Amino acid sequence: MTRFILDTGIAGLYLSRKQGVFERAQSEIAQGNRVGIAGPVLAELAFRAEGSPQRERNLRTLTQALDIWKLWLADAKALFEYGRIAFALKSAGQPIGQNDIMIAAIARTVGCTVVTMDSDLAAIPGLSVENWAAPSAP
Repeated sequence: MTRFILDTGIAGLYLSRKQGVFERAQSEIAQGNRVGIAGPVLAELAFRAEGSPQRERNLRTLTQALDIWKLWLADAKALFEYGRIAFALKSAGQPIGQNDIMIAAIARTVGCTVVTMDSDLAAIPGLSVENWAAPSAP
């Protein structure tokens, strides 16, 4: 079984059913794979929903997705991994966002592939990254 953590951008495309992300996730689930999000992704999606003109609808859609998604949270092992990743990136002069580092740390400790459109995550050694978003129509 393969495990996939959707980052915030990809999870947003899943929720809005854009660029083929929802269909790809459904296909992975049908094959017996796990699809989910990390805690920081849920926080970012909740923040977006709270500030949305369609707040109630977006919160309901997010809550419904949580019935399907696995939610991976940071444990002590992931928090130590965060420290290692953040220090390595800083030392290499490649700092990235804190939430991205936390998503990567959780993914590395639980053995997930991160699904993202963000090239920053590809710079993290030992992190498996995929992009499920089909190119948008012009």
